[in-house]
Amino acid sequence: MLIRHLESLPNERVTSAETWSSRRLLLKAEGMGFSMHDTIIHARTVTEMHYQNHLEAVYCIEGSGRIEDCVTGEIHEIQPGTLYALDKHDRHVLTADERMRMVCVFNPPIVGPETHDENGVYPLLD
Repeated sequence: MLIRHLESLPNERVTSAETWSSRRLLLKAEGMGFSMHDTIIHARTVTEMHYQNHLEAVYCIEGSGRIEDCVTGEIHEIQPGTLYALDKHDRHVLTADERMRMVCVFNPPIVGPETHDENGVYPLLD
């Protein structure tokens, strides 16, 4: 059994960029087959992402904003209680109107230090 507390995560499990900060609760090393992250999306930011190597499910627990599907142009409002799943490696834009707190799950699992490249993609690391 693994027990972990957000407030006691070591620094190497926290990764940040200009628009977000990800606290990585479970990583590939834990052998669960997925990774789980507690992610903060900073207020009044826009982030384009395209997880070509991963599937992601995101559950909003705080804040509000919207997600735009870059292929269809559809826009969906995000608020606490909203889940979205990028089941087709969907290229998308996440806009945070206020600080958003999200629980994110990735498959295959994230190794740890990944951050978005110039195309909004996480590399596939071993």
